[in-house]
Amino acid sequence: MARIEEELVSRFESEQQKAVLNVLFTGNWFKGTHAHILAKHGLSLAQYNILRILRGAKDRMNMQQVKDRMLDRAPNATRLTDKLIAKALVERVRCDADRRVIHVSITGSGLALLEEVDRLIQPMMREYTARFTAEEARSMNEVLDKLRG
Repeated sequence: MARIEEELVSRFESEQQKAVLNVLFTGNWFKGTHAHILAKHGLSLAQYNILRILRGAKDRMNMQQVKDRMLDRAPNATRLTDKLIAKALVERVRCDADRRVIHVSITGSGLALLEEVDRLIQPMMREYTARFTAEEARSMNEVLDKLRG
């Protein structure tokens, strides 16, 4: 991959501005590398994120908990989850104690689909992470955490 100056054919006011734009540009590039794989399996990036959250939860969650854990805090998480329910990848259960609360959990079909997608995405992730050391990753994480304040 070319340097960001070459990709965008641009100069930057400062290294800090370049870094922020590089984060945005690289994030979009990264999403694009996953989007085509997910589309072949009928998933959007946000739906994939919801399935991964539910798999990691090990138990049912309410929709607010799901929204709080999303990478992209989509206001339409309930609609996205409804689409996953229609595909039998997620199931919805009303809370016995409070009928207003709805819990969701991943189904066996959802787990199987994630395993299939993971077999395609994990080699890409290993390739990406092989490009930098653990120390570089720590530094990058510190800077990104600092950026978000």
